[in-house]
Amino acid sequence: MVVESWLVRAARERPARAAVNDVTYADLLERARGVAAGLPRGARVGLALAPGEDYVVALHGCLLAGALVVPIDLRLTEAERPEVDVLLEDAKPFTPVRFESADEQHDLDAPAILVHTSGTTSAPKPIRLTYGNWLWSALGSAVALGVDPDERWLCTLPLSHVGGLSILLRSAIYGTTAVVHERFETQRVLQALQQPDGPTVVSLVPTTLARLLDAGLQDPPALRWALLGGAPLPPALIARAEAAGVRVAPTYGLTEACSQVATAGVPLFCTRVVLDPADGEILVSGPTLSPDARTDEDGRLHTGDLGAFDDDGLLRIVGRKADTIVTGGENVAPAEVEAVLEAHPAVAEAGVLARPDDEWGEAVVALVRLREGATATALDLQDHARAHLARFKVPKDVVVTADPLPRTASGKLVRRDLRFP
Repeated sequence: MVVESWLVRAARERPARAAVNDVTYADLLERARGVAAGLPRGARVGLALAPGEDYVVALHGCLLAGALVVPIDLRLTEAERPEVDVLLEDAKPFTPVRFESADEQHDLDAPAILVHTSGTTSAPKPIRLTYGNWLWSALGSAVALGVDPDERWLCTLPLSHVGGLSILLRSAIYGTTAVVHERFETQRVLQALQQPDGPTVVSLVPTTLARLLDAGLQDPPALRWALLGGAPLPPALIARAEAAGVRVAPTYGLTEACSQVATAGVPLFCTRVVLDPADGEILVSGPTLSPDARTDEDGRLHTGDLGAFDDDGLLRIVGRKADTIVTGGENVAPAEVEAVLEAHPAVAEAGVLARPDDEWGEAVVALVRLREGATATALDLQDHARAHLARFKVPKDVVVTADPLPRTASGKLVRRDLRFP
């Protein structure tokens, strides 16, 4: 199925509407056509640009030209970067040109963007996402969260990963505004959220939400939703957010499913989520799945994530299947233990891993970083865990560290990089 370019449609219907920051849809289309004019159709185009207006111009220029976009993480060395035919880099201006093409359409079956997974448990993998994947994801998100015609979605996530990119493409599909910050800066985001005409939606990870609450975020006047994903969400953090007047929508997603799978515990529109009866692994099917997703004979993606449905039928993420610690014949999900430790008022973040043990096979151990100015001993934290967890889940050892735990640019804990003394 072929549809009109999202950008062309938005520029026709809402030409004066801000598309990204202060750039209108009419201006964005003109500048994007300038990029498209210099690109060969079907080329693999690498975007090595900092998040901002030029990035969005280049992204839409590639899509207008029918080029396959390859977002490049600027932290990668030259040797680590994927091979591309054309590289768009540096913050150079994209000059408007007269450009008209009958091909300003999107084939929903065609690949649009080649996104690499975040690489939290293995090396990043390239995943092709089609125009149809992005469209269904945007529609599903709209059903879950609603869409305000005056939506202003604040993005502080990396644009080399699916979470940040989805904000840009959803906004174009809706004809609404994406507010793009180059990086997360607590005071800048706090100031934006506190404005009467501030963002109506913001995408965060638990760490960045905690920083905003610590900095005094309270009753943001325009904010409808804080979409929260990328890592397990401690219940105590949700309670803090609610007390501060911040409406949180926990979201579970992955690159192979074009970002969101379930939001506020409910699978997205036309996305089906079931649990493997053998071990509780989350299985996903539906039109947001990448053609590169390795599915079973029933068309279901085995995510490697473990989940459970609560009494209200809402999906809860338990942890990663590959991370499961087997101690004394019992299975322990590190994410569950981390959530309990992070509920302690002195704890800023926790990382749980296995240590070889002659008696138990594997022992549960934890690295913990405390909040600034807070105090807690290893025994305090073990007692706290013992009050909320079965005995076999309580860490045998807890080490308090002053160093931040290893995380990806999108805020996910990189468990394989944890080092227990």
